[in-house]
Amino acid sequence: MNKILMTGHLGLIGRHLSPLLRQLSYEVVGFDIADGTGDIGNTWQLSQALNECCGVIHLAAVSRVVWAQNEPEKCWQTNALASEQLLKIAANSTHKPWVLVASSREVYGEPKTLPVTETMPLVPVNIYGRSKLYMEDAALSARSAGINTAIVRLANVYGCTLDHKDRVLPAFSKNAVLGVDLRVDGFEHLFDFTHVDDTVAGLVKAITLLSEGEKQLPTIHLLPGHGTTLKQAAQMAIKAADSSSTIVEAASRAYDVARFIGDPSRAKSLLGWNASVLPEQGIARLVDAYNKKLKLGALS
Repeated sequence: MNKILMTGHLGLIGRHLSPLLRQLSYEVVGFDIADGTGDIGNTWQLSQALNECCGVIHLAAVSRVVWAQNEPEKCWQTNALASEQLLKIAANSTHKPWVLVASSREVYGEPKTLPVTETMPLVPVNIYGRSKLYMEDAALSARSAGINTAIVRLANVYGCTLDHKDRVLPAFSKNAVLGVDLRVDGFEHLFDFTHVDDTVAGLVKAITLLSEGEKQLPTIHLLPGHGTTLKQAAQMAIKAADSSSTIVEAASRAYDVARFIGDPSRAKSLLGWNASVLPEQGIARLVDAYNKKLKLGALS
């Protein structure tokens, strides 16, 4: 049995992960509110979709901190409670599929030291981070109900022009190509940007272990362990686009974490995974993709 349910399959990660899994002979069943294939808030739909599945990749979420702040009840219902319900349904299903949940660096809040390891304190500072931490706790608790679970913490995934246009690196890259100002919400804010190609490569390695029966897999970062400030990222986009754009600093948001670099050594040790695309290269790829859209008249 090689049938996998993927919630949120039409998001950035799902769109890139699905083809890789199909190449490995997995049957991927998509479950996404965007195309009507499923709503993780609907327990009946979840129960039906899980039928005959050997595994679940749980990507569906209110996926941005700002959206969560604007709609906190929706965030909690989706990221926390619906995720918990998914795990309960999996535990009560006939085949008891393994469940891999996609969490976030937001669970750490504002770390006191860098780089951050997976064992450092979890003190989220916003509703998004708290909802993801609740999901993580539910995933660990589900192990006592007889299902195998795994938690992967992601950080600032980027790399596609189909991503939400106001996410930071797509916005920088697009604006640089168009020659308009790049607004930077805090020049010295520091993040561990992860190219989607690296993210899905790491997820495939984790999924392979789960499919082979690996149990009690510890929480794992999938990130480069390489810090880039927002000002540096904006400068990289302008350089890659050979653009006349200027950088404009704006006030940062009170609910945003300001600095994060993760330690990727556990992923290297357990998965044999390393990030291969650092931001300068990844931003250049993104700029090139936007340039191609511009030449086709598909960028506005």
